[in-house]
Amino acid sequence: MARKLQMHGRRLTRSSGYKKALYRNLVTDLLGYEKITTTEAKAKEIRGLAEKMITLGKRGDLHARRQALSFIYSKKIADKVFDELATRYAERKGGYTRIVKLGPRLGDGAPIVQLELVK
Repeated sequence: MARKLQMHGRRLTRSSGYKKALYRNLVTDLLGYEKITTTEAKAKEIRGLAEKMITLGKRGDLHARRQALSFIYSKKIADKVFDELATRYAERKGGYTRIVKLGPRLGDGAPIVQLELVK
């Protein structure tokens, strides 16, 4: 009898390439605007990716900058991560984001949340 393997991450009814582009867009917007409104499933999925980008910014070396630029779409936002956000969270060990529940979406009832960077 074959055993089912556990899958990592949420499916979100999208192909893997589309999902990666969606995550990159959401993380870029979160780091740029410092606050986005999206569904709960998407927010929980990108929270770790955004925190990883901030951790790369705190490292601050050339390799970390190139790793961040390979994920973040905008060089201007990547510079913001390394200059502004890295100094803001220098003393913090993790937990750079917060999820605030806003309620269900009117059209389909999907739970909507606000994902924001903590101050």
